[in-house]
Amino acid sequence: MGLLTKDFERVPCTVEVSHKFESLHAHVRFDNGAVVYPGDEVTVHGPEIMAPFGEIVIEQREATIARASLLERFWTRLTGDFEVMELCEFSFSEEVAL
Repeated sequence: MGLLTKDFERVPCTVEVSHKFESLHAHVRFDNGAVVYPGDEVTVHGPEIMAPFGEIVIEQREATIARASLLERFWTRLTGDFEVMELCEFSFSEEVAL
């Protein structure tokens, strides 16, 4: 990994898409134990996965992890706290806004 260059890693993965009343989510697990670090980007290959309502779809896919350069990783760690603070500006309540 260089200061300005990215490395690319292709990994097998399992994709789980849930479209249930109790849980609406999509998760990717790397089957080879690969870890994603700050600034890395993941692209899962293949067609879009659509789970019908009430079901969970699990598929084996391949993903590409674009590893962040050292400079990108540093910048992500430096600015990441500011992005999290933006989320703190919002509150959730049961009151209806008029």
